[in-house]
Amino acid sequence: MPTVTLNRKTFEKLVGKKLNDATLKDRISYLGTDLENVTADKIIVEIFPNRPDMLSEQGFARAFASFIGAKKGFREYSVKKSGQKVIVEQSAKNVRPYTACAIVKGIKFDDEKIREVIQIQEKLHVTYGRNRKKAAVGIYPFERITPPIRFLAMKPSEIIFRPLEYPTEINAMQMLSKHPAGREYGHLLNGMEKFPVFLDSTGKVLSVPPIINSHDIGKITEATTDVFIECSGFDYSVQATCLNIIVTALSDMGGTVYSVEIDMYGKNITSPDLSPSFMCLDLAYINKRLGLSLKESEAKELLSRMGHGYSNGKITIPPYRADILHQADIATDIAIAYGYENFPEKISKIHSIAGEDKFEVFKRRAAEILASIGMIECKTYHLSSKDSQSKLMDCDISPLPLANSLNEEYSVLLAWALPSLMDVLKKNKHNEYPQNIFSINTVFKKGNSETGVIENDRLACILCNEISDYTRIRQIFDYLLRMLGIEYTVNQTNHSSFIPGRVARISVKGKDVAYVGEISPQVISNWELSMPVAAFELNLTELFDVLN
Repeated sequence: MPTVTLNRKTFEKLVGKKLNDATLKDRISYLGTDLENVTADKIIVEIFPNRPDMLSEQGFARAFASFIGAKKGFREYSVKKSGQKVIVEQSAKNVRPYTACAIVKGIKFDDEKIREVIQIQEKLHVTYGRNRKKAAVGIYPFERITPPIRFLAMKPSEIIFRPLEYPTEINAMQMLSKHPAGREYGHLLNGMEKFPVFLDSTGKVLSVPPIINSHDIGKITEATTDVFIECSGFDYSVQATCLNIIVTALSDMGGTVYSVEIDMYGKNITSPDLSPSFMCLDLAYINKRLGLSLKESEAKELLSRMGHGYSNGKITIPPYRADILHQADIATDIAIAYGYENFPEKISKIHSIAGEDKFEVFKRRAAEILASIGMIECKTYHLSSKDSQSKLMDCDISPLPLANSLNEEYSVLLAWALPSLMDVLKKNKHNEYPQNIFSINTVFKKGNSETGVIENDRLACILCNEISDYTRIRQIFDYLLRMLGIEYTVNQTNHSSFIPGRVARISVKGKDVAYVGEISPQVISNWELSMPVAAFELNLTELFDVLN
C-alpha cells in the first residue's frame, strides 16, 4: 500500500477543525487507513488501494471531514468552459488511444503546493495507474502552451525535445536509455514503431506519455498559476476517473476547473465530467451483510459521513470515487461510518474443532514443490479480457462475461489460467530470462450449481527461455505428480494453442486433468514474445476429487 506524507497544517485547514493527537490517531485508524505516525508537522498514513482519491492532503481531508461530521454529504464541484480543444489523432489509436484532459486556473503555487501536486501524481501512477501502464498523468503550466493541443503517435526519431531535468535535447528513442524515467518505464513502449506524444499548435512537445514531460513546457514552478492536466491510457473511463481525482484536489487547493473539448476519433467529448453517478440503496442487503437493523434515515446519515448524497432511494456517488461498484462497497462505507468499534462482539453458535481445509493443503503442497525447483509463483487476477482468453491464445473459448464491466481489460471471468501467465510474460519482456513461472487461479464455467457457475482451481506453469520445449515441461510435470504420489497416463491430443504433435492430454484414473505441451508460434507472436514457451495447465480441483 502506498504511504502518503500529509502536511498537517494544510490538512487541518482543509478539515476546518483541529484535533488533538490522540483523537486524530483514533479517527484516522477507523476511517479505513493504516496510520503510521502523527507529528506536529506531518501525518503519515498508508492508503488502501481502493481509495486513490485519498492520496493527497485535499482528498484525505475531504474524506476525513465527512467522516468526523465536520463537512458531511455530497460535495459538488463546478466546471467552467474554457473554449479550448484537444485533438486526438488517428495515429494514437493503436499506441495509447485515450486521454482525458482539463485546465485548472488560479492556483497560487509555492514549494508546498508543488510538493503536493507531485505527490498525488506519483502516488496515482504507482497505484491506480498500475505503474503508468493503466494510466499516466501529465501536468503542465498552461500559460506556456499554445492551444489547440494534439495527441498523436510519431516515430521516436522524429520526437525531439528536452526531457524534464535533462541538460540537452534528445530524441524519444535516446530518451529510453539516457533519461532515468526512460530506463525505468521504457518497457511500456517496447516494440512500438511509434510513440505517443502531446504537442501544442506550434509543434512543441508537452510530453511523451507514459514516460516524461518536456522540461521547457512541462515543468510547474512558483510562477505557474494555470495548469493543463492530461491522463492517458487504454480505457477512457479509467482516465476520466483519474482526472476527476486530480482536478477535485486542485479545486480544493484553490483552483477553478475548466473543461476542454476533446475531438477523439470524430467524437466530441467534454472533459472533465464531474457529475455524480447513482446507485439504488438495497437496505435489506446492507443490514443482512452488516448484521444491523438500520432504518433508511440512519443509512442516509451514515452515507453522508462518507461523502455520499441520498434522496428517494438513490445514493449520489462522487465522481472521484473509483471504488464504488456494488452494494458491497456501499456496505463497507456504511460499516466505516457506523464505526467498527460499535459492532457488538458475538460468539458463534457453531461449535467445532478448527482444521485447515484439505484441498488448501493440497494446493499449497503443489506450489511448494514447484517453488523448491526454482519456479516463481505469480498472483494474477480472476478477471481478464475476452481476447486474452481466446483470440490471443488462438482458440475458441467463450469465457463468462461480467454483467457491468467497467473496462475491456477486465470484462470476463477466467475460462483457463494459462493466458494470465502469458500476460505476465508480455509485461516482463524487459527482464532477463529464463522466466519460469506458475500460478494457481480459479476458473469459471457454466454448470449445474446454485449460481449457474462452476468454479475450479487450476495450476498453470510456464517455462520461457531459448531452450523451452516439450521434454523440459514434461520433466517439471512428471516431478510434480511424482512428488504428490500420483500416477498418470499420457495420451496424444490436439489443442490449437499448442504445437501439433508436441502436446499431450494427461489422465488420472481415467479422468482428463491436464494439458502439457509447447505453445504454438502463432500464440507466442500474438503475445508479442520472442522466446519459446512450454506450458501445462492442471485442474487441481478435479485431480483432488479423483484422488479422494
